[in-house]
Amino acid sequence: MLSLVLPGLSHAQSTQPPAAPPKPVLFTNFRLFDGKSSRLRDGLYMVVEGNTISQLGQGQPASTEGKTVVDCGGKVIMPGLIDMHWHSLLAAVPIQVILQSDIALVHLAASAEAERTLLRGFTTIRDAGGPSFALKQAIDSGMISGPRIYPSGAMITTTGGHGDFRSLADLPRTSNQVSQSERDGGTAIADTEDEVRLRVREQFIQGATQIKMVGCGGVSTPRSPLDMLTFTEKQMRAAVETAADWGTYVLVHAYTPESIQRSVAAGVRCIEHGHLMDDKTAALMAKNDTWLSTQPFVSEQDVAPLSGPSREKFLEVVAGTDNVYKLARKHGLKVAFGTDLIFSQSLATRQGTMLTHMKRWYNASEALNMATGTNGQLLAMSGERNPYPRKLGVLEEGAYADLLLVDGNPLDNIDLLANPEQNLRIVMKDGKFYKNTLKA
Repeated sequence: MLSLVLPGLSHAQSTQPPAAPPKPVLFTNFRLFDGKSSRLRDGLYMVVEGNTISQLGQGQPASTEGKTVVDCGGKVIMPGLIDMHWHSLLAAVPIQVILQSDIALVHLAASAEAERTLLRGFTTIRDAGGPSFALKQAIDSGMISGPRIYPSGAMITTTGGHGDFRSLADLPRTSNQVSQSERDGGTAIADTEDEVRLRVREQFIQGATQIKMVGCGGVSTPRSPLDMLTFTEKQMRAAVETAADWGTYVLVHAYTPESIQRSVAAGVRCIEHGHLMDDKTAALMAKNDTWLSTQPFVSEQDVAPLSGPSREKFLEVVAGTDNVYKLARKHGLKVAFGTDLIFSQSLATRQGTMLTHMKRWYNASEALNMATGTNGQLLAMSGERNPYPRKLGVLEEGAYADLLLVDGNPLDNIDLLANPEQNLRIVMKDGKFYKNTLKA
């Protein structure tokens, strides 16, 4: 088993996170993609003070005195990327290790992967299920390097639903029985309205910013076919109402028309995946102003090696990818970008590659707006539970100073972001340089 783990830990964090620059940082000589526009803006300067963009002006600043000046050499500054469907604890470790190892080992691997995620240019992620609370705390406190995390906590599912990885020897379930996955905080099983409310509240007292519910079967759970349904509408509504009591929203794992329709009827604000939806379902989502957070899976290169029923289910998902984006465009759905890359350190490196897949349905500016400013709008729906109250995904005065300097124009060639090691010259998060290959 140890041989499976070592690759995930082979590039652990080796340096302390950077300190904030002692002086305000003045960026000059750059072209700006602001996360909202369809074209670049020229002739600007930008000042970062603390963790915030304090000035974004045309022409030359009145003075450079007391500032660290960064000449960007005509390169493009853009917002840090946002991944709306990331699993911080699952991204770099094989599923066999996650299910069989001490959870402490999984957390160590997640710490190493967090730094790599940030250096790929993803300065914020929404964690779509898993015990990422401690990781978020370590990052926010400056203990380790990593992206901002919007944690959902445990995926809440039913007996037999996606995320129920118990062995048959653990059945029948009794009222006081808790599986290892539940103790570790990866999943939470609820089979009544009262249990749903309890499990939702448990995530909030740990620091969840939104709640992840499971509405149908999933690819990686062996005994949950994609077409099965989990919660009743009333049970799902119990989660939605409880989340609203905490000032935030519910996202639901749902592939099929039936699971999506039931979720929308229960008041769910965001559907995850949706690859098997039909025209009627897309129209229903548009009518209810429901978000679609989906992933551009186009081949088996976008998933860790699968076999048997899991592979068959994934191929069914891939077959629906083209349709879900076409339906989203047809009905004007609000679409968020995410990757859902899990169980493989090498697969996690394809985060930027997944963004390039979007060229099949969107032009570069549309795709980049989705992965920055649009995703930031969805993050802000966490309302009272939002741990980062300034704007994310856009570069404007008052927004967080989360930005990338790209060697080339990503609006002309979005493929640049698939090779971040070569093409990202600066990675700044919270006003701190995590990568800077330019001389100040």
